[in-house]
Order: sequence, then structure tokens, then C-alpha cells
Amino acid sequence: MDESGQTTPETGPRTGAVAVAGAAGDLGGRIVRALLDRGATVRMLVDAGADPARTAESVRLGATTVPVTWAEPASVTAALDGVDAVVSAWNGLRDVIVDRQSVLVDAAVEAGVRRFVPSDYCLDWTRTHRGDNRNIDLRREFAGRADRASIATTSVLVGAFTDLLTGPMPVLQPRLRRVLYWVDADQPLDFTTRDDTAAVTAEVALHPGDQPRFVRFVGDSVTARDLARISGEIAGVPYRLSSAGGVRTLSAMIVAAQRVDRASDAVFPAWQGMQYLRDMFTGRGTLQHRDNAEFPIEPTDVATFLRSWEKAGDRDDDAGG
Repeated sequence: MDESGQTTPETGPRTGAVAVAGAAGDLGGRIVRALLDRGATVRMLVDAGADPARTAESVRLGATTVPVTWAEPASVTAALDGVDAVVSAWNGLRDVIVDRQSVLVDAAVEAGVRRFVPSDYCLDWTRTHRGDNRNIDLRREFAGRADRASIATTSVLVGAFTDLLTGPMPVLQPRLRRVLYWVDADQPLDFTTRDDTAAVTAEVALHPGDQPRFVRFVGDSVTARDLARISGEIAGVPYRLSSAGGVRTLSAMIVAAQRVDRASDAVFPAWQGMQYLRDMFTGRGTLQHRDNAEFPIEPTDVATFLRSWEKAGDRDDDAGG
């Protein structure tokens, strides 16, 4: 609002109806909140019989749950009646990313939905190699499916989640006071927080006009060398850079991990993360331009995020170690 209390066009409430699939997940819940903050009417598509506790907080904030049966497309279409945009925030393998999202996009077309936002929220896969990254290959396959549908589709590309630096991504290692890297310590790496990702996704879903096929939004681009400097400044002790080898070494590690993990049906096994790191450190997944200026969002840089994490006392000295 401006000083007179009037809503400004850039940030004011918007009343479009948006359906969110995957709202019970971490990113999905953030997207729901970002939409509600912008005045949207939000329907959370949930499996019939799903635990209501998983979406209780979003319901308290004003979203509604709509049970659907994914094996019955008519059920999904009915849930989308009157919806302006559909946002998918699912994680999964082929049965989810390709098959279930195909049901969702078909239902959106049948219901006359204006825009579809698929579950991408990742690095720029338009320049990556087929077969190098299972996570990306599934999203690339679904993109072909979505592009054949008669609906405006916009993928949100953000690099890697900044939040992962404080957990499963083995780059930042506080216990060892080091930053691990492959290939090149000066390769720019794109990071965006989950909250900023949710915010830009809400903006895309609610935008009244045309949007491009891809929206590229980056919270910050830093190198491994930058991460060592930033982490050292925050901790008050030096962090050292440690090379784990080149692209051949990383590729060999991926193959070895896949052999050990053949029986696993995990969505994010260790080798999947390694595939993602390979696309980042080779620069193939780097976002080639930014659409940040198109959105009223002040992105959170890596240093600010890490300082907040440290200040909140969330740091585990074994994180990433």
C-alpha cells in the first residue's frame, strides 16, 4: 500500500483463483502462503483421504483443500472449475513428474485454465545434456508433454535452493571449515531461497498478461571461492577451498554411487545430487539471463541467508560434513 493506504498495482492484492498441487510439501506450502499474501484465492489439490494435518496451517491462513482422485481425470477437472492458474510443486519420479502432471495439465486444459506452472524450480536445463541428470530429464520430458497442450505454460528456473547449502549439498562444510568444489573454484553457481522461489512463482501465476515460456530468477550467483570468503567472514575463522577433482572424477563418482544404489527408489539419492552439482560446476545449468527486474521481489543473497541461519542458531557443525 502507499502512504494513503491505497493498494499499489505492483504489490496489491489480486483475486485470481489458483490451484496448487503438492501444497503439503515444503515448497508447495510456501507457494500457498505467497499466493495468499498477494490476495489470491487458493485451492490445494490433495489426495482423497490425505492427512489434513499436512495442510492445516495453510487452511488456517485461508486456503481451502479440494480432494481429488488422480486416477479419475474428471475428478481433477471438476476441482479446477473456475481456476485461473494451476501451480505444480510435486517432487517424485516418472509416475509423478511425467504421468501425474500429465493428468493435471490435461485437466487444466479441459477446465479452461489460463496458465500452468510445472514443477521445475531448478537450474537452466535448456542447455544440459540428456541422460546426465535424471531429475532434469524427467522435467524435460514433461515439458514436451506440456508444450503440446493448449495452455500457456511457464517454467520457473532458479538454479539451486540456497537452503540446501545448510544441509544436504556437500559444498559448504562448517565442521571442517572448508568449501568443497569440482572442476573450477571460480565457476558462478546460481542460488535462490525457497521463499524467493515461492514469491516469484506466485507472481507468475497471478500475472494478468502473457508470460514467457521460461522465467529465470536468481537470488544470487556466487563461486566456491566466494562461499569460502563469505563463510569465513561470518564464522570469524578462515574457510579453505578444497578441490574434489574435475568433471571426470565427479562423473566416475556418480557411476559408482548408482551401482551401489541400484535397488533404491529414492527421489533424491546421493548420486542425483552429484548429477545436479555436475551441471552446476560445468556451467551447463547456469541461467543465461535474469528476469528479476520483471518482479517486485528483493532477492535474498547467499551472505544474508547464511548470516540469518547462523544467527538463528540453526547451524549444525556436522552439516555438509
